[in-house]
Amino acid sequence: MGLFNAVMSLSGSIDTDLIEDERLARHTSYRIGGRASLFLICHSYHSLRRTIDVLTREEVPWVILGKGSNLLVSDDGYRGAVITLGREFQRSVLSEDGQTMTVGAGVILARLVNDAFSRGLSGLEFAVGIPGTVGGAVSMNAGTRDEWIGSLIEDIVTYKPGAGMRHYRHDDVFWAYRENGLPKDEIILETTLRLTPANKADIRAKMERYLVRRRRTQPVGSACCGSVFRNPAGRSVGAMVEECGLKGFSVGGAEVSPVHANFIVNSGTASASDVVAVIQHVYEKVKETYGVELQPEVKFLGF
Repeated sequence: MGLFNAVMSLSGSIDTDLIEDERLARHTSYRIGGRASLFLICHSYHSLRRTIDVLTREEVPWVILGKGSNLLVSDDGYRGAVITLGREFQRSVLSEDGQTMTVGAGVILARLVNDAFSRGLSGLEFAVGIPGTVGGAVSMNAGTRDEWIGSLIEDIVTYKPGAGMRHYRHDDVFWAYRENGLPKDEIILETTLRLTPANKADIRAKMERYLVRRRRTQPVGSACCGSVFRNPAGRSVGAMVEECGLKGFSVGGAEVSPVHANFIVNSGTASASDVVAVIQHVYEKVKETYGVELQPEVKFLGF
């Protein structure tokens, strides 16, 4: 039983790539993180199902990873298996109606935004500049305060380990800012989005407005995880942290961004413990000043 048996069972499996002791810093936008015991790329539904069945049988903990754009991995790594979705989950298909797209969870969100633009389809302009995969975007209902990907979704297909595929229509799921009602124990496989035909020049102009705003207000290009904390109702975390005088506050190589105070960036030498120390300090200072207990938006692995 255990990791050795899992490796033996999965080595050479069809549609499965297996790497032992893989550095997770290579797979996160923070560029931080120790090694995972196993790193598995599942290129098909059959591969994913078999991989999870083996890991479950051998009692090896596992997680699904997209592009790691909203994740902080421990310096000690993760004693388990990290699974990422490969070829079969990186396809997108435009339906005959010319405006409905079925998109795999492994598709890079930036690629989808550009694909929609090239087809003259509007609706995803708000997502320009948002990193990560479609699966990650759906799981956290990525977007702005006013526009999010959930509003475009017609259908979602998930996999419930041990049970099989599940289908959800838009109205079957609760949608809100940075959250949804999808079961947390299910893996998003694909989603169908309904977009709107529009003039390409208008789509491009809207994308450029969003991109200019992001570049002006966020540390685009820096190693970070996006927003660290979720905005409380009617409040801006960035504004509260800035008013606490914490812009530029740092521990080791981790720093509260001078551009946007709800971003903690890796200046190049940060460890996960540096980032955690900054997060804890910001949390405590905001609680002391405003009486508000901030909720993290970043996910933690291996802590």
